[in-house]
Amino acid sequence: MVQSKPKRRTAAVPVRRSAGAAMREADYAALAQFRYQVRTFLAFSEAAAQKAGLTPQQHQALLAIKGFATREAASIGDVARFLLIRHHTAVELMDRMAKLKLISRGADPQDARRVLVKLTAKGEQKLQALSKIHLEELRAASPALGKILRSFRSRSR
Repeated sequence: MVQSKPKRRTAAVPVRRSAGAAMREADYAALAQFRYQVRTFLAFSEAAAQKAGLTPQQHQALLAIKGFATREAASIGDVARFLLIRHHTAVELMDRMAKLKLISRGADPQDARRVLVKLTAKGEQKLQALSKIHLEELRAASPALGKILRSFRSRSR
């Protein structure tokens, strides 16, 4: 008997549908403008990470470890969930980041099977520099994004 592979689980966000609301031309324009703003920010973010000597995924991992961890350290499984990647991909990413001395790893004192990761001083420094310029970029984009988001709220009523 041939067993089928288990379906890959994704962390996709459920899609909300508004009942009976017809799309207007202005809705399409607002969605297009929103996606443009998001893509512009992501392009900025990728270029900034590369300029700092990191891949965009390494930058995202640093931010996830620092920003999402509720404890002293995040597990590799946490990083995988934060980045929406498979566990083994997160392990490989952490291997590369440890070689660059961006993170340190250690066993979880409560469960030695789990590996916890923390930012090193070098990882903290790179993340801080990148986070400052990202916040500046978001502040600059804030008026346009705010206008777009307000248009979504006004249409949902």
